[in-house]
Formats: sequence, structure tokens, C-alpha cells
Amino acid sequence: MSTLTLRHVAIDTYKENVAYLHRDCKLYHSEGFQALNKIEIHTHDGDASIIAVLNVVDDDCITTPDELGLCEQAFEQLGGKAGIPVRIAHAKVPGSLKAVHRKIAGDRLGFEDYRAIARDIAANRYSKIEIAAFLVACTEIGLERDEVLHLTRSMIETGKRLDWGEPLVVDKHCIGGIPGNRTTMLVVPIVAAHGMLVPKTSSRAITSPAGTADTMEVLSQVELSPDQLHKIVRAERACLAWGGTAGLAPVDDILISVERPLLMDSPGQLVASILAKKLAAGATHLIIDIPIGPTAKVRSRSSALVLRKLFEYVGDHLGLNLEVVLTDGRQPVGRGIGPVLEARDVMQVLENDPLAPIDLREKSLQLAGRILEFDPDVRGGRGYALARDILESGRALTKMQAIIDAQGRNSGPPGVGRFCHEVAATESGHITAIDNRQLAHIARLAGAPMDKGAGVDLHKKLGDSVEVGELLYCIYAEFPADFEFARDSAQQNSGFTTGDSYVDKVP
Repeated sequence: MSTLTLRHVAIDTYKENVAYLHRDCKLYHSEGFQALNKIEIHTHDGDASIIAVLNVVDDDCITTPDELGLCEQAFEQLGGKAGIPVRIAHAKVPGSLKAVHRKIAGDRLGFEDYRAIARDIAANRYSKIEIAAFLVACTEIGLERDEVLHLTRSMIETGKRLDWGEPLVVDKHCIGGIPGNRTTMLVVPIVAAHGMLVPKTSSRAITSPAGTADTMEVLSQVELSPDQLHKIVRAERACLAWGGTAGLAPVDDILISVERPLLMDSPGQLVASILAKKLAAGATHLIIDIPIGPTAKVRSRSSALVLRKLFEYVGDHLGLNLEVVLTDGRQPVGRGIGPVLEARDVMQVLENDPLAPIDLREKSLQLAGRILEFDPDVRGGRGYALARDILESGRALTKMQAIIDAQGRNSGPPGVGRFCHEVAATESGHITAIDNRQLAHIARLAGAPMDKGAGVDLHKKLGDSVEVGELLYCIYAEFPADFEFARDSAQQNSGFTTGDSYVDKVP
């Protein structure tokens, strides 16, 4: 078989192996390769091989007719040596794709089906088009509870699983959908200051303006190797890291890379994603936060109870001690929406600053208290008071500073975006509703989370009185185009509703 010379093409294709073949390449014509075909690539000595999606190019600056170009991810997977000879061939259709077609047709899949799908995805045998088909089928057809269990178990199997050698390893996770809800960055230092082990690995934002990893990255490094993660957790009893570099349930990261642009987050996928990551990270005890509100992911208490049962079913079958907490999701938590603004809120709470957002502080203490009560030495009902004492004494701040230093403090943290637009009230009265989704949308249009300083800074919350012309919130952006998009969206719909009076009715 003819060989080609390997070339490194400096393109980040984000979780997808992509190969570049020149249109004038002899193999392109003789072997019948076509764009978006999947090909097998082997080093000439046969020591390494990968599968990639083929792109055809007409520019010799990308690759010449005698070369095969590989994107950054694929190049590294094949060994990262430019100039070596490689062989290419048509890739076989992954056997598990038949199961995907059955799911599209409405069938219920078994454990072996999901295991095969997960293994093929982990081996890059699926293109993003095929992954999208799988995700859409799971969303539109739905996943029965046993299927969620099978998917969760399959995703855990494809990666590393951490074992901390301790009987009590705690974690906390929110299902998302509430802007500014950065409780994890407060819960972790409070719980770790008590001495409990809390190795917190988080995903980056999927559909929100910031995830825990995005916000923590304002303060410190979050991309830690498994060895670094272990060292930090052993020293500080905690970390606040991105899970993508730890090799935990890597199929989940690939699925998220497709879910993000599709803005998909179905219940079955959500449960499998969260629990796979938590179990792979070695958690034994977990608190799940499900916010309820008219513009939250979960809009009614009945829907929240159904989701709670699904979490409990999967957690119970996988040996996880899990407790689900239903919380108020009618409005953003804290004032900031976007990494820099949310990091500011977190540090204000830890520093016991009088200006710290009360709702963020209170919710964090409630959740931390529930986790502290996993400790057999903490009496039931005493967790909240213990969490409050740890925060008010400054022990939580000291622990957070130690975690930041251990992970690698950001010596030049970003500031808020240089463009600012003030959104003012057009009516007098009381704030009767706040649209979480619209405010998250505005913050994302402004550039969050990619631009750390972009986002929305709230000046009014539910029940507050307001006069015409009074400030509701500020929009921050780093780039003019993002700024204009966000400002236009806010002018069409501010996300705030004003009425004569407000009745505080917790869902």
C-alpha cells in the first residue's frame, strides 16, 4: 500500500479526529476516498493507528498531494511525529451503529448496546454527525431508567476510576440552568475545612454562561493531570478542577462537545453525565441540587420528583449514597452571571464581605450543611450551624486560598469586559419575575464563558421595588460585536417583569 508523509495541521477540531487529504493526491482518486468518510491511519511500522474523519483540501499550504495532514488531537494520538510515513485505508463502519439505528427506530437498548456505543465513541470511531444522531435519538425517543443506568455504567467503563482509599468521599452537583449559581466554590472549601475529602471535578459550561471550572479558572489553574489532582487532594482534602484532563468518563466529554452547539441537555443524558463523572471521580456520597422555577430546567415540583427518582434509582444500583435537594430556581443566585462576576461573588461570601450576595451565601450554607451531615460525627440537623461557623471564622477562606495556591494561582486574573451597557426599568413597581434563560442568553451573547469578563451584573432581584429609569443590571462585553448582540437582545427583552406587588411563593 502506498504511503503518505504525516503533517501536523494546527487546527483544534474539539474532540474530533480530522485528517486532511489533498484533492490531487493519487490515493484520493485511486481508493475512492470522499470528504467526511472515516479513514484508518496507521504508522508505517504498524505501532500506532487511529480513526479520523476525512476533509479534502485544495490548498498546498495545508497539505500537499504527497502528505496527510492531521488536526492537533489526531496528530498527538498518532504519536506526534511529523514527517513519518503513514498508510491510510477506509475505516470499517462501527458495529454499534446498528444499535443507534435501532434507537432511532424507537427500540429500547440493553447494556451491551450502550457499552459497544461508548467504546466506539471513545475510540473515535464515530463522527460528530453520528454522535448527534445518537443524542437526538436518546432525547426524542427518551431513555428508560434502565437505559440511563446502562449508559452511566458504560461511560464509567471507558475511562479511569479514581480510588481514594477512604470510606467517605463527598461531592455536590447542581443540574444547572440557574445563572450565577456558584455554590460549589463555597461548599467545597467549607466541607474541606471540616476535614472531609471532596475531590471536585467539574465540566465546563454546556448551555450556561459559566460552569464551575470556567469560574474557578479566573482564580487558578483548573486543567490538572491525574498526578497533580491526587497530590493536591491529598494535601488539601479538596480540589476544584476541570474533569476533562483527568480522563474520567471521557465519552461524556465527547458527548458534551456535541450537546453544547445543539443546546441539548435531556434528562436521561443529564443523569448519566453527572453520575458517571461523580462515580469515576471516586465519590461515595453525593448531594444533587435540582432548582425548580418557571424558567429553570425543571419547571414544576412534580417533574423534579420524577428526576429525583431517576437519580436515586441509578445511584442506588451503582452503590452511590445520594441525596437530592429541591431548591428555589425562580431567579439567578448571586449577582454576577459570567466567570469574573461569579468569582467576585464567591470571594465576597468567603471574605464575609457585607456586600456579599445573601442568597448565594445562604444556599451554599444549606448545601454544605447537608454534606457535613454525611459525617457520622455530625448530628442530624447540626450541619448548617457547623457550616456557618466554618465560614464566619475564616477557615473556609483560608482553605480556598490554599486550594488556589495548590492548583496554581492566576497571577493576572481577568477583569470585567471593557464595554458596559446599563439596562434600566421602564416601569415602576416591584420585580415580579426574572427570566433565567433570557439573562443567560444575554450573558452568552456578551461572550461568556469564553470571554471571562463578559456577562451580566444584577442590581435588582425578585420582590425589589423599582422606579422608572432605575438600574436593573449591567451588561459587560470584551468585543464590540458581542456587546451589540447582547445589548440588542436586552432591548428586545430585558428578562425582568414588573408589577404592582410581589407575592413570595416558593415552588
